[in-house]
Amino acid sequence: MKKKSRNKVAEQSKLTRRQLMTRAGALGGLLLTGCDTQFYKPPVVRDGLMGVADTLTMASQRMLMSNQQLVQEHDVSEITPNFPVWNQSDPDDEEYQRLKAGNYEEWRLPVSGLVNNPISLSLEELKRMPSRTQTTMHICEQGWSAIAQWTGAPLLSVLQAAGGIQPEAKYIMIDAYGGWYEGYDMFDVVHPQTILAYGMNGKDLPLGNGAPLRLRVERHCGYKQLKFIKSIQVVSSVEGFGRGTGGLNSDFGFHWYAGA
Repeated sequence: MKKKSRNKVAEQSKLTRRQLMTRAGALGGLLLTGCDTQFYKPPVVRDGLMGVADTLTMASQRMLMSNQQLVQEHDVSEITPNFPVWNQSDPDDEEYQRLKAGNYEEWRLPVSGLVNNPISLSLEELKRMPSRTQTTMHICEQGWSAIAQWTGAPLLSVLQAAGGIQPEAKYIMIDAYGGWYEGYDMFDVVHPQTILAYGMNGKDLPLGNGAPLRLRVERHCGYKQLKFIKSIQVVSSVEGFGRGTGGLNSDFGFHWYAGA
């Protein structure tokens, strides 16, 4: 009976993930072979050879990963001592510094935009949600890699807590303290290993690695693993965020799709 119950829960989870992708328009891309669908290209395609390269890279990787394969997970014995701290490590932001001084007790995560029931979650509320722990390799575009164990709430579960997304939703935009922002499409949002991590190596997420909350979207390079999360918005377009390319990094010339 227990096995049957677990299987039923698993099937319900798959159905929910499929429903979310269908409502976001991403499933249509899975069923097509052309490279002119949202599923296969960045939200803004750059001119010239760079734009062609962006689209071809994203299209080929997405076709190879169409079954939502998991990234390799490692044994805890492989965890890298002294996991590197990269880019900002303590945002020079008045609000963030106030929240840090209060041990993040007043920190909240607003989830808004094209969701059916906008919510604002405390850190404790996030920790009470179903969690996932995964030991994965972080691959930095600067040429280094390291392994750590991450614990957090699946991003899909957070969107479900907000009542699910509306039919016109295509992307989520995540803002972070310190002025960072990044966008992700629904194919990555619903992946089982895409989590909002509040724990690292069995302890609370340390300051230098994004406390109190960071994103782990494991099939991407490090610059898409946004730290110091401030808010989540579900949107139909990335216009209106920075220079309108879908993220701070792509605004300044990096690839929007950073599949590793």
